[in-house]
Amino acid sequence: MNQYVTLNHLGDGTYGDVVLGKRLDTGEKVAIKKMKKKYYSWDECMSLREVKSLKKLSHANLVKLKEVIREDDTLYFVFEYMKENLYQLMKRRDRPFQEAEIKNILYQILQGLSFMHKHGYFHRDLKPENVLCMGSDLIKIADFGLAREIRSRPPYTDYVSTRWYRAPEILLRSTNYSSPIDLWALGCIMAELYNLRPLFPGRSEIDQIFRIASVLGTPNKAFAIPYYADVANVVARRKPKPVNVPAEEDGMKIYGERRGMFPQLFF
Repeated sequence: MNQYVTLNHLGDGTYGDVVLGKRLDTGEKVAIKKMKKKYYSWDECMSLREVKSLKKLSHANLVKLKEVIREDDTLYFVFEYMKENLYQLMKRRDRPFQEAEIKNILYQILQGLSFMHKHGYFHRDLKPENVLCMGSDLIKIADFGLAREIRSRPPYTDYVSTRWYRAPEILLRSTNYSSPIDLWALGCIMAELYNLRPLFPGRSEIDQIFRIASVLGTPNKAFAIPYYADVANVVARRKPKPVNVPAEEDGMKIYGERRGMFPQLFF
């Protein structure tokens, strides 16, 4: 790590801390993620999902892993530097985004997701904090620590993604989910871009199901029973109650398509 100097602290995560660094020979700014766990061999480092996925995924809308460094059994990931994340960008807004800005943001996220899915990976933790920005002009998906290969064999762990962006099949304990969960999360992000507040800010998993059912209707028994036998009693029968999204015609068309992607799940 002698070739880098730390400038300031950017944030903490479950698995590591992130600092803003600068490369001494070029002056380039980078984001350096220091892993909390100790790693005693390179084989152990290279087997990490984040490393395996980012070694195979190179795209303008996916954050670039520039270097992996192991020093004194501590592992560092050196990423390209991005100014902020989408949550921070939304938080500092004092007025709604323009329609053209939202289209641009969504297009870039979709480009990144499409590349991931075509190359056999899905993200599993898409949320505003994991979408990095240089304003609204350049958008990159980040944090691939939970990414999985689409062809990998289930069952998968059920506790993935931040609750507010978690797809119904995960909330209902499915272990056979796949890449569509990323599109569910993107739909939640889309609504949040229009309203500048989360679409489903559940306080618990049960409350999350309530909030989804209040918008989309109650999950049908054929879908719910294999994963969550009491869901019908918990939620009760609810009719859809659409959320107001102040979008223009193109935006409403996309929003409606996202809502209609899972008709088999609901009454």
